[in-house]
Amino acid sequence: MNILIVKTSAIGDVTHTLPALNMLRENFPNAHISWLIEEAASDIILEHPALDRVLISKRKKWIQSILKGPNRLNAIKSMYYFFKLLRDTQYDLLIDFQSLLKSGVLIGLTKAKRKVGFGKGMDHSEYSYIFLIERFPAVKMDNHAINRELQLLESIGIKGNRIEFNMPIQPESRKSVNKILENYAIPYSQQIVSINPQAKWDTKLWDSEKFSIVADWIAEQGFKIVFTGSSEDKDLNDVIINMMTYPAINLSGKTSLKMLAALFERSTFIVSTDTGPMHIGATVHTPVVAIFGPTAPWRTGPYGDIHKVIRTELDCSPCYKKTCSSMECMKSISSQRVIQEIQKILS
Repeated sequence: MNILIVKTSAIGDVTHTLPALNMLRENFPNAHISWLIEEAASDIILEHPALDRVLISKRKKWIQSILKGPNRLNAIKSMYYFFKLLRDTQYDLLIDFQSLLKSGVLIGLTKAKRKVGFGKGMDHSEYSYIFLIERFPAVKMDNHAINRELQLLESIGIKGNRIEFNMPIQPESRKSVNKILENYAIPYSQQIVSINPQAKWDTKLWDSEKFSIVADWIAEQGFKIVFTGSSEDKDLNDVIINMMTYPAINLSGKTSLKMLAALFERSTFIVSTDTGPMHIGATVHTPVVAIFGPTAPWRTGPYGDIHKVIRTELDCSPCYKKTCSSMECMKSISSQRVIQEIQKILS
């Protein structure tokens, strides 16, 4: 049996689909399972024990090359070969976990006897359901994303009770992280706390000074502080570190997604805004203290009882807006409140 999972992006959304992948493997131990994904998030699933094949779309690079050149021809050739790979297998079952137009177009290009997913009524579906053969009734968005995907599996008769991520972290990733920390004079015996303060949406950002206060308090308890993020976050994280009394290290842009998972696995706990790395922390079962504002933690918060979510109950929250004139939902969260939730984890 050939099965194709379609979940192309983003980092957090891809981690939410790992339990569905493991449930598919549990129900079909002898199936050949493939996953269609975009390049940016692909490191999360590469070498996953439940997967046989990963089809990687380089959509953003192709578009950039075609629009700006001078590598238009190479980009077109790369797209052509990718589309051939996409159509080289007759799938018995294709499951659309993405529900976006960009993934729907790719689904339309695949060869599959059954193309299943949610029908009309799901938020942000962008008419992606028109590319499906079997459309199941929409479910409530206020269910957690992981549960929504398991509901989709249940609609096609695939059931299970265990929520397993099995984030594939290779020994090489752990060794690389340990080596980096050793270079900063942090031995393996030293307890560390990872802080991921940045986010793609401005409305998800928390005050830098408050982050510095929380980081200093954690350092006072005997932990070494490690700031994480992409290379674009380095300068912003340096601003927070320069406000601190205690030293901290900035690993922004210095880790792959697998290395980030290894770092989080080694951390005692994680403090984060609502962003992709927060979900990676949850997949490795490290407690996460998550600071939420414009989004709903019951939809996309860190999954599991070991985590702490901090948010303010405002009439306008969650609004899911990327811009806001007041940012009151984030501004109203004090550093002391975050410290109190950390104390609960430590106790």
